[in-house]
Amino acid sequence: MNIEKIILDGIGVQLEPLSTSHAKGLGEVIADGELWKNPLTFVPHPDDLDVFFNSAETAFNQRKELAFATINKQDNTLVGSTRFRCIDSQHKRVEIGFTFIARSKQRTHINTEAKYLMLTHAFEQWHCNRVELLTDVLNAQSRKAIARIGATEEGILRSHMIMRDGRVRDSVMFSITQDDWPEVKRALWLKIKPPSVWQLFQANGCSQDG
Repeated sequence: MNIEKIILDGIGVQLEPLSTSHAKGLGEVIADGELWKNPLTFVPHPDDLDVFFNSAETAFNQRKELAFATINKQDNTLVGSTRFRCIDSQHKRVEIGFTFIARSKQRTHINTEAKYLMLTHAFEQWHCNRVELLTDVLNAQSRKAIARIGATEEGILRSHMIMRDGRVRDSVMFSITQDDWPEVKRALWLKIKPPSVWQLFQANGCSQDG
């Protein structure tokens, strides 16, 4: 697994390697909905972004994480952040997490396509055997979003984390495996494709797996 800072470019979303140049935009993203106040997540306060960036860079240097800024290509605006976490090259396993999106852009195409780009990279470039996604057992919105991309719910990790307010959190574990990926990829592509792109593929005799 070659852990390097690269751009993942899609139809409506681009994932850029996270850097301090994204600080102002991320501050605005977090302020959109006051995301740091959600007790079910670890979204940083806008005043704590220095720690956020330093932590991401340290983890990258250890080849344990690869963080991105999420760009909406429709208007070239920064709308969130996400990352590969717990990268395990020996066992070809990785987690997708630390994802947050501006409140005004939630429940749009952004999250679906970002996950498509990351899963494609994990399975087709890194040749992972498994991608994991975890969320708070109380976070119904996140659980639905993860299930919607085709991940399988495997169970609950009891007393898994301590949240900022001191609550001991149970986490729900989801996964997608290499065997699952072809069908998950097909379903995700059908969710994100513009009709004009699909029509072009059909006209050229291509399948939706292309």
